[in-house]
Amino acid sequence: MLYLHSMGHFHPENIISNKFLEDLDIGTNNEWIMERVGIQNRRTVLPLDYIRQTKNINPLESFVIRQYKNYQMGAAAARMALQRASLKPEDIGLVIAGTSSPDNISPAEASAMAGELGIEAACFDLNSSCSTFGMQVNFLMRMQPETLPPYILLIGAESPTRAINYSDRNSAVLFGDGAIAAIVSTKVPTRAAFISGGFDSRPSGWRKVGIDGDWTFHQDGNAVQGYAIRTTTECLKVLQDQYAADAQKLIFIGHQANFMMLKAVCERRKIKPERHWYNVDQFGNTGCCGAPCALSMHWDEVQSGDNIAMVIVGAGLTWAYMMLKVESSR
Repeated sequence: MLYLHSMGHFHPENIISNKFLEDLDIGTNNEWIMERVGIQNRRTVLPLDYIRQTKNINPLESFVIRQYKNYQMGAAAARMALQRASLKPEDIGLVIAGTSSPDNISPAEASAMAGELGIEAACFDLNSSCSTFGMQVNFLMRMQPETLPPYILLIGAESPTRAINYSDRNSAVLFGDGAIAAIVSTKVPTRAAFISGGFDSRPSGWRKVGIDGDWTFHQDGNAVQGYAIRTTTECLKVLQDQYAADAQKLIFIGHQANFMMLKAVCERRKIKPERHWYNVDQFGNTGCCGAPCALSMHWDEVQSGDNIAMVIVGAGLTWAYMMLKVESSR
C-alpha cells in the first residue's frame, strides 16, 4: 500500500490551438484534428512566434529559446503538491523524477528539481517514458516501508513540443508540455492509497515510438494506437474484475494519448462519461504527466468511496496500472 497525500500540476502559458495549427498551412484544420484525435489545445514551452517562423524543423535549436526548463516546471507542480499536503520542502526525504524529454544527460532531473525547491535529500530518476508515474508508484509499493523516509516526492516534467517538427501535421496535433508532482508515503496514512497495481513491457516493440538522439520524435501511429487501446482495455478489465463489488464508484483515468483512444477504451469497458477523468482535449499528450495531471486537476473532487483506476501506457513498449482507493478522512 502506498498512501497518496497530494497531487500538483503545472502547464506553460503558451497555447497551441487548432486554429494556430491551421494557420501554419500544414494541411490540417479543426475538423481534421477533432475527428482523429479530439484535441482542441496544447501548451508549449516554445514561443509561438518561433513555431510560426521555423516550425521547429531543427529541434536542437529549441533548447536555447524555450521559456521553461523541466526543473522549473517540475518545481512549480511540486510547490502545489506541498501546499495541498501542508508540508514543507524539508519534510521530503526522497525525490524521484522522470521524463520522456530530459533536459540533461547528467545529472538526474530529480537533482535539478530538488535543488530548485531547496530540498537536500536523496534523488534519482526512474524513467519509463509515458508510463513513468505508474512505474514509480508500483516500484514504491513493492519496497519495504522501513527502508523509506516518511514523505517521498514524485515529479514528472515533459516538454515534447521541443522534439516536434511542426511541418508534420500527424505529430504536430498531438503533444503538449507540462509537469506533475505527487507526495506519497509508505508510513504516514491518509485517506487515499494505491492498494494494488502491476506493470509490464513488450521490448520487441521498442522502435514503434520515441525520440531519437537528434531530438526528433517518431512513431508508427497505427501500431501505437492499436497497442494503446488493447493494452489499456485489458488492464482496465483486470482492475474492474478485482473491484467488481465497487464498480459503481469506479473512476477511470488513462494515458492521455488522444481522446479518440480513450473514448474507444471507455466504450469497450462501459465507462460512463461522468466516471472518466481526462484533460487531453485541452492539454494534448503530455507524456508521463498526462494521467497523473488529470488526477491532480480533479483532486478537490475526490470523494470517500471512490476507486480510481489508472492505466498508463508508453514507449518501450511499457504499461502500468494501479487502483487508488479513497476512504473517509483520517
